[in-house]
Amino acid sequence: MNPSTDLLERPLRDLRISVTDRCNFRCRYCMPKEIFGDDYAFMHGSELLSFDEIERLVSLFVGLGVRKVRLTGGEPLLRRGLPELISRITAIQGVEDLGLTTNGLLLGSQAQPLYDAGLRRLNISLDALNPRRFGYMNGRGIKPEQILKRIDYARSIGYKIKINMVVQKGMNDMEILPMADYFRERGITLRFIEFMDVGNDNGWRQDYVVSQDAILKKLRTRYELEPVHHGVYGEVANYYRHAGTDTEVGFISSVSNSFCSSCTRARLSSEGKLYTCLFATEGYDLRSLMRRGADDAVLLQAIKRTWEHRLDQYSDERGEDDQPQTRKGKINMSYIGG
Repeated sequence: MNPSTDLLERPLRDLRISVTDRCNFRCRYCMPKEIFGDDYAFMHGSELLSFDEIERLVSLFVGLGVRKVRLTGGEPLLRRGLPELISRITAIQGVEDLGLTTNGLLLGSQAQPLYDAGLRRLNISLDALNPRRFGYMNGRGIKPEQILKRIDYARSIGYKIKINMVVQKGMNDMEILPMADYFRERGITLRFIEFMDVGNDNGWRQDYVVSQDAILKKLRTRYELEPVHHGVYGEVANYYRHAGTDTEVGFISSVSNSFCSSCTRARLSSEGKLYTCLFATEGYDLRSLMRRGADDAVLLQAIKRTWEHRLDQYSDERGEDDQPQTRKGKINMSYIGG
């Protein structure tokens, strides 16, 4: 079967799967504790896609062109038995790349089993090195040292690691250079992510955004940076290399420099809804279709039809008037992954 393309001729190449809607952090830009409190009703286990269902769907998505799979959450390391899922996905012919995005807190006990199961790439979220600032931002008082130790441990095992830092003006933009210093010295790629209006609960405002240009200008007061072109269609990050090294910094700038025109990502939410945009309001319920007994041909056509009718370009539309959109009911990042 030929790879599926949408109405804007964008191919389906990447699949992000949220394996749980739960998280052990309460980051203010994702799951603020004022909303996701101790009595918040998360999904029951029976509502989540089973490993059998995930494996089946990944196989079908591969048939439509997917080559890269990423597991997200919530915090994916809270999902029990994750090494089994890793081994199942890596065994699917056609999956060329499998990664996982995590806050890193549980890597101490899980990094080795996941590596043994076939996982090789980790994106680890870390928004500050200052203990008070990071503790405030993660909403749990977790110290950065706890995450940094687990990063070092994962590297010692053999993982390829990228660090993701969401930058907010007045919150942690003063951490840009300290973070760049720390990870440059260790040869680890640090990616700066513009604060995005994902969901409806994170208090997003345009004037809280620190743009790629502003971050790059600050970095260049200290470093010589050279543009790097990886030449990968659908790559969401722009990369620069520290001159004279192999160490890179990246920028994910969906607010100031949208990449909608080349977006190749489909997303499966924790309970099996297919979303064609991070900023979507509605998804196609694949779980219900499966549990009603649909065969692979029916599922394949449902996925293919959903992608081929895709016209999402939210960040482009947002950028046209430079104002936050009033779209209600956008799916929360904790439910669909970043």
